[in-house]
Amino acid sequence: MQVTGVRLNGAHYGKENGDAGCRVALVHDWLPVYAGAERVLEQMLHLFPNADLFSLIEYLPPDQRAFLQGRSVQTSFIQRLPFARRAYRYYLPLAPLAIEQFDLREYDLVISSSYVVAKGVLTTADQLHISYVHSPIRYAWDLYFQYLKQGGLERGVRSWLARMILHYLRLYDATTATRPDVLVANSRHVARRIWKIYRRRARVVYPPVDTASFQPDGNKEDYYVTVSRLVPYKRVDLIVQAFARMPQRKLVVIGDGPERDRIARLAAPNIELLGYQPFEVMRTYMQRARAFVFAAEEDFGIVPVEAMACGTPVIAYGRGGVRETVVEGETGLFFYEQTPAALCEAVERFEQLEKTLSVERICLQAERFSVARFREAFGRLVEQAFRQFSKRKQKANPEIPV
Repeated sequence: MQVTGVRLNGAHYGKENGDAGCRVALVHDWLPVYAGAERVLEQMLHLFPNADLFSLIEYLPPDQRAFLQGRSVQTSFIQRLPFARRAYRYYLPLAPLAIEQFDLREYDLVISSSYVVAKGVLTTADQLHISYVHSPIRYAWDLYFQYLKQGGLERGVRSWLARMILHYLRLYDATTATRPDVLVANSRHVARRIWKIYRRRARVVYPPVDTASFQPDGNKEDYYVTVSRLVPYKRVDLIVQAFARMPQRKLVVIGDGPERDRIARLAAPNIELLGYQPFEVMRTYMQRARAFVFAAEEDFGIVPVEAMACGTPVIAYGRGGVRETVVEGETGLFFYEQTPAALCEAVERFEQLEKTLSVERICLQAERFSVARFREAFGRLVEQAFRQFSKRKQKANPEIPV
């Protein structure tokens, strides 16, 4: 389904006079790389091909700009600050102010794609604002103490400065949760966090996974694989430590990041660190692995779904969004403690279960999270919300929220 600037699923929901139709603005936090949140934005751009796009900064590498479909990006004053290209994250305290400087008064529909401050854009009572919340700001809420510890910010002047900034961000994040008319979460896990932090209900639309680019290979080999950025919360170190205890089993680690040297020191001879690999190489390893291993607590977790689209079962830490994508005993299994011992025990259980798993069933589960499913679900949500909002505007004293 495609939602144009004038029509939503074939019906006209423009301005009351029907003269200019429905003008749409898409607002995204940052655009430094093409990653998980940007995959959602990409499909929003397909749904709204006439929408204008706003972001605090846009420093996408040339080889990652194709998803914008030639769209220009209207950026904030942070884009023009000194050294912003390399150090834009240091301007995080300015992000709430910057996002509020976008003048969106001419738009009928504002859709924010938010994991930092995008949901805080200013809109009027005559505008419908739908916010797709990838997560409340994780390093300001549930990862707060972990963030301070891993950043070496537990003591000293820098610690107190970081704590003050994150306190300010928590206040801003909670306050601006009242601004959107509709909140959309990328999983039930995130919807629960939204209720905990914002005390608002969110509708769930799972993010799009490009399952069409991942298919079974049919040639399984005797190794396990994990694909991840090598950053602390991904817990690749745990996976490596577990397989170091199982020298008879081979592990392939694909990905790069600041944790690479530390993880390399933990590795044993049965563990191969490949670093960053091109898509085709990464996909082949995922297709031919006995299982994909995942130890992080993610809001959703796109890569395990990609592995399932390859017909590869998943062994995952049983918390977060992965609980909504992996079906235990049918497309994989879980371990419930983030320890090497728990993962080793899960691998043992998997090998007893392995021959009963169906590649067809695993692939079918992955298709529940396809691009087509996202476009259909999100497009329908927008259409219904816009119809309800338009009816409310026609009433003298609207009382029923969207």
